[in-house]
Amino acid sequence: MAAETSEVQRAQEQFRDELLRAGVLVDGGSPGLYLRSGTFERIVAGIDRLVSEAGRSHRAPVLHFPAVMTRRDFEATGYVGSFPDLLGSIHTFGGGDREHRRMLAEVEEGGSWTEHLQPSDLMMCSAACHPLYPTRRGKLARGGEVYEVFGQVFRHEPSVDPARMQTFRQHEFVRLGDDTSAVAHRDAWVERAVDIHRSLGLDVSTEVANDPFFGRAGRIMADSQRDEALKIEIVATVSSEDRPTAITSANCHQDHFGQSFGIETAEGRVAHTSCVGFGVERITLALYRRHGLDVEAWPAQVRSLLAV
Repeated sequence: MAAETSEVQRAQEQFRDELLRAGVLVDGGSPGLYLRSGTFERIVAGIDRLVSEAGRSHRAPVLHFPAVMTRRDFEATGYVGSFPDLLGSIHTFGGGDREHRRMLAEVEEGGSWTEHLQPSDLMMCSAACHPLYPTRRGKLARGGEVYEVFGQVFRHEPSVDPARMQTFRQHEFVRLGDDTSAVAHRDAWVERAVDIHRSLGLDVSTEVANDPFFGRAGRIMADSQRDEALKIEIVATVSSEDRPTAITSANCHQDHFGQSFGIETAEGRVAHTSCVGFGVERITLALYRRHGLDVEAWPAQVRSLLAV
């Protein structure tokens, strides 16, 4: 197992170094933190357009969420209990001149100046759909609702794997309604997502998966999630052929967010939710891995679909 892990890590490092040498990514100074090239961003824009077109029949309101959300709403998602190792809190300075001088002295001496900061009421957003649920408290429209969501996401997961960025974007279609419609939404989008990826020349497959819940209780939650097939990932080769990467996932949350945020169906029952999340950076990296680092040499059909 150790040898296998070592081989996977070497493959990840090799792909990362190739991307850096080609200028596709620029090292941001911390594992999993990168600046992206203009070409990279044009590919992302093309992927976003294809995803939006695939969901046009929903006629869904479009929401763009920032990288932060309130601490109160973050706590209500349950993320602190499930993924404490991945979360990020925003701290700020609230002192006066005296406290500022002390902080500057720590900076000059190379000390722990961050001890002078205090937690703000903001947290880094950990999933693009999370800021949506607090806005939908109360009763939904009859038949439920669908939203197209763009969001910035942070997860403290430093890695040499370029596909495991600490800050990245998700493009989602989120369904809020009864249990049957939530499952149907998830399943329909698995098929659509596979079609989108294959149209771009990616060799993808689907897998029943689980989230990386934390601790002993988390292992029980992960087993339950997998047993009930609540999470389905679409995987492709990105950094390592031996360990495919999830580039899109489709999830049923059951009534978790309905309970947490007081969301009800028009009939007064606790709402169920589901979502499909496209990891646009990971999809872009999968395309680079599949078609090469020279975008000009990519298949004409792929370049045409992405308008690059």
